[in-house]
Amino acid sequence: MTAPPATAIHLWGGVSLPIHTLFEMLAYALGFRLFLMLRRRIGDPLETFDRVSVVAAAIAGAGIGSKLMVWLQHPDLLRSSGIGALLTGKSVLGALLGGLVLVEWVKRAMGIRRPTGDLYVLPLCLGIALGRIGCFLNGLQDGTYGTASALPWAVDFGDGIRRHPVQLYEIAFLTPVAVWAARRLRRGLSDGSVFRGFLIAYLSFRVALDFIKPEPRPYLGFTGTQIAGLAGLAYLASVAIRERALSGAPLSAPAAGEAPRGR
Repeated sequence: MTAPPATAIHLWGGVSLPIHTLFEMLAYALGFRLFLMLRRRIGDPLETFDRVSVVAAAIAGAGIGSKLMVWLQHPDLLRSSGIGALLTGKSVLGALLGGLVLVEWVKRAMGIRRPTGDLYVLPLCLGIALGRIGCFLNGLQDGTYGTASALPWAVDFGDGIRRHPVQLYEIAFLTPVAVWAARRLRRGLSDGSVFRGFLIAYLSFRVALDFIKPEPRPYLGFTGTQIAGLAGLAYLASVAIRERALSGAPLSAPAAGEAPRGR
C-alpha cells in the first residue's frame, strides 16, 4: 500500500494550506462543537465560570505539556538547538498530561472537588482521530510513521520502505473507546470514570505503540513518550488507591443522641 502524497490542499488565489494544518483546524473546530453539544444534552456538573476556568487551564496545560514532551522525546534537540527546540513539534500525549496537571492544580486552587473530565472524552477521541488523518496524509515529513514492516497493510510513504501505519492504528484504537464512552455518557455518568478510563486506555496504548515507532530510546531503552505514559499511569493508579482508601475509611462516631447514618 502506498500513501497518497497529499501534503497540501490548494485553495483559491493560488493559496495552499498544509494538509496537517487543515486536519488540525478541523480537529479543534469539530471537537469544540461536539463538546458544546454534549454539554447541552448531558448537562455539566460545573457552573459556566468554573467550566471556562477549567477549559482555559486545560488549553494552557496542553500547550505547555505538548512542547515539553518534544524535549523529553528528543533530548538531542535541546542540546543542539537549545530552548528553541520547544518551538518545534507537538505531542498529543504531552498535551493530555499537561492539561491534566494544570487542571488539577486550578481545581484545587478554586476549591472544585467534583470530577470535570467526562465531557472531554468524545471530543478528544474525535480530535485525535482527525489529527492522525492529517499525520498519515503528511507522510514522512510528519515524523509519526512506524518501523519497517512486511505486514500486508504496511504503507510505503514514498521512500520505498513499507512501514507500520501507526496513525491508522491509533484511529482504529480510538473508535471502540469512543463507542464505550458514548454508551457510558448516555447513562448520565459524570463521576470522572469515563475520563479516567479513557486516559488509562490511551496512555497504555501509546506506551505499547512506541515499540513499533523509530523514536530515540535514551531512557534505558524506552522512549520519552513511554516514560511519560508510565508516569501518567502511575499517577492514575495512586489516585485510584487514594480514593479507594478514603471510600473504605470508617465513618466518625455519631454525636450523642444522633442516629447512625447508613453507608
